[in-house]
Amino acid sequence: MNFAVGLKPLLAEARSMESLEKQLICPICLEMFTKPVVILPCQHNLCRKCANDVFQASNPLWQSRGSSAVPSGGRFRCPSCRHEVVLDRHGVYGLQRNLLVENIIDIYKQESARPLHAKAEQHLMCEEHEDERINIYCLRCEAPTCSLCKVFGAHKDCEVAPLPAVYQRQKSELSDGIAMLVAGNDRIQAIITQMEEICRTIEENGRRQKQHLGLRFDSLYSILEERKKELLQSIAREQEEKVQRVRGLIRQYGDHLEASSKLVETAIQAMEEPQMAVYLQHSKELLKKITDMSKVSMSSRPEPGYENMDHFSINVDYVAEMLRTIEFQTEPLGEDEGDGPTEGSEAAADEDRLDSLEAPEAAEDVGPRQKPASSPHGQH
Repeated sequence: MNFAVGLKPLLAEARSMESLEKQLICPICLEMFTKPVVILPCQHNLCRKCANDVFQASNPLWQSRGSSAVPSGGRFRCPSCRHEVVLDRHGVYGLQRNLLVENIIDIYKQESARPLHAKAEQHLMCEEHEDERINIYCLRCEAPTCSLCKVFGAHKDCEVAPLPAVYQRQKSELSDGIAMLVAGNDRIQAIITQMEEICRTIEENGRRQKQHLGLRFDSLYSILEERKKELLQSIAREQEEKVQRVRGLIRQYGDHLEASSKLVETAIQAMEEPQMAVYLQHSKELLKKITDMSKVSMSSRPEPGYENMDHFSINVDYVAEMLRTIEFQTEPLGEDEGDGPTEGSEAAADEDRLDSLEAPEAAEDVGPRQKPASSPHGQH
C-alpha cells in the first residue's frame, strides 16, 4: 500500500537519520556500535566485544590477555569482506579505536533524542483515508494499513495484527537469521581454507608431473625434428633441381615468343605498305624469316609426371600407432625413485624405441628419384 506523507522536509530528515543508522550497525550484533569501536586493517568497524567474540571463535586456543603461554597473536576474518586480520600478542586490544565513528554515534544519539521519529510517525497517514494513521498490519496481504481499511476498506475480511508487534517479531527473526548465517559462515570458511590447501597441493603435484612429462616428450621431439630436417633437405634438393630446369625452358620459350611477336609486327607493317615496289623489296627477306622462325623446334618439354613428388611420401602409421600407446605407469614409483634411475631408464628406452623406428623409415627413403611403389597401407 502507498502512503501519503505530510511534511516532506521532516520525512527527508528522518530518512537521512535512518540511512546514517544503517552505516552505524555492527555486522556481528546487528545493533549500533558500542564503545569502544575498533577499526580493522580493511577499514571496516566492529564493536570491540564483537571483534573479541569472533577472534575467540577463530582462535579457541588463544590465551587470555596478559598470559605469557602464547607469545604471538592470532588471526580472524573480517565478517564484512572476509579479509584476514592478523593480530599481535595483544589480540583484539591491539586494534586501533575509531574515534571518528564513536563521535558520530554520540551525535546521532543526541539527534535521535529529538521527537523526529514521533512527528514523522504522526504524519504517516493512509492514502485512502487521509485522516487515519497507519497503525495495523494485514497478515494476509502482508502490508501496513489503517483501522478504517480493516473495518470498511479493502482489508475488512483480512486478519490483522498491531504494527509494533509485527515489526518486533520480523526484526527479531531477521536478527536470528543473520546470527545463524554468520556462525555458519565461520564453519564454511574453515572448510574452504582446508580445500584451498588441497588445491594448492594438487596444483604443485600437477606442475611437477607436467614438468617430468615435458622432459620425456622433449627427447622425442628432438629426434623427430632431426629426422624431419634430413627428409626435408632431400625434398628441397630435388625440388630445386626440377624448378631450375623448368625455369630454363621457360626462358627459352619466352625468348622465342618475343622474337616471333616482333616478326609478326614487322609483317603487319609490311602488309600496310601501299607502294608495290617498296613492298617487293622487303617481302622476300621477310618471308624467309617467317619460314625460318616456323621451323625452329620447341619440343623440349618436361616429361609427363615430371612435377610429381609423390616418391617422397612416407608411411608413419605404425609410428603414430606406437606413439598413441604411450601411457602412464600403472604403479607410480616413489618420488626419489622417479627422479633417479627411472628418468634415465625411461629416456634410454625412448631412444631405443625411436632408433628401431628409423630403420624401416630409412629403407623407404632410398633416393629422391625413386619411382613410387605400391603399398597396401596407402601413402601419407
